[in-house]
Amino acid sequence: MGFDGMVQISAGGMSAQRCRLNVIASNLANQNTTRTPEGGAYRRRDVVFQAAPPPPAEKTGGPAINPGMQTMSVQVVEVVTDPSPLVMKYQPGHPDADNDGYVAYPNINTFEEMVNMLSATRSYEANATIMKNAKEMADKTIDLLK
Repeated sequence: MGFDGMVQISAGGMSAQRCRLNVIASNLANQNTTRTPEGGAYRRRDVVFQAAPPPPAEKTGGPAINPGMQTMSVQVVEVVTDPSPLVMKYQPGHPDADNDGYVAYPNINTFEEMVNMLSATRSYEANATIMKNAKEMADKTIDLLK
């Protein structure tokens, strides 16, 4: 695999994890939102990834990554809404309470979101390290050719 291939694959991973971090941040920011423009409480969102081939050589301006092998990167396919039930709390004085006095709160577990954030951060850092190492290898190769 060439330098361009390593950079394209790690850039795809970094982009996907950045999107995941944005969704996690949105979940944490809305963990107490009981009213949304769509109606009802905020619902937790999650990112769906999919393996994807890197862009063709014509688009990157470089040679094909591995002509005989299928090299895959990752991409975000969609952001889905978590269908798990909302958390119901008894608060009869709340403006969003139903007829029985219960308020629907988002289905967000702060600890789970923090673990997801840590995982996404580590994945982002791993891809950044791969990109840095690829650059260092390319620099060393150029130095050897001098």
